[in-house]
Amino acid sequence: MIKIETLKVKLFADGADKASMLEMAKKPFIKGFTTNPTLMKKAGVTDYEAFAKEILAEIPDRPISLEVFADDFADMEKQAKKISGWAKNVYVKIPVMNTRRMPSWELARRLSQAGVKINVTALLTLSQVRRVAAQVAGGAPCQISVFAGRIADTGVDPVPLMAAAVKALKSAPNAELIWASPRELLNVFQAEAVGCHIITATYDILNKLSLVGKDLEEYSWETVRMFYNDARAAGFKME
Repeated sequence: MIKIETLKVKLFADGADKASMLEMAKKPFIKGFTTNPTLMKKAGVTDYEAFAKEILAEIPDRPISLEVFADDFADMEKQAKKISGWAKNVYVKIPVMNTRRMPSWELARRLSQAGVKINVTALLTLSQVRRVAAQVAGGAPCQISVFAGRIADTGVDPVPLMAAAVKALKSAPNAELIWASPRELLNVFQAEAVGCHIITATYDILNKLSLVGKDLEEYSWETVRMFYNDARAAGFKME
């Protein structure tokens, strides 16, 4: 089993709870952070700009992705340039399309060529990866987030697609591939095996890192004890 300290894939924390983000920032193996409007809403964020600037002030040394929330491309571009100006470690998340299913290829190209670090997000197909790579090649540092977990949710193994995506990004050496929306800790090691640059995971998944290398016989015994103790605590009886 590969040790966390020797992983080549970079671990990013995904969330918008300030206390959890600051706690994760204390861990040297957390190399960056991602968030989105849905996670912010879930965390109770009501002032987008104030929250973002607080986090950027507290964590100035690692990449942090902050997403636009406009739907019109002109407005997205304005928001992206404003957000980009908040700190040097900001990557601006741009959705791969808008709600009218219009692709954001041209927006990604303009922002990347203008020097804005972007994270093109919500990709689920290899075709999307190739189109984005073609637009950002030669531009500013870029991240491309493929939602491998959502691919898996449809019953499709995301590993072959992610391996192909790694190869597709060789045409855009300024871009890094993110394995986004993982569903289990195993995905970290799958991302490592295919050469993915980054995997972004929720705190629940990252907190399972302590289990890496755990003796499975010991884990089996702990599981049996849990069942036994919970049955006793519930007061189950049988006559």
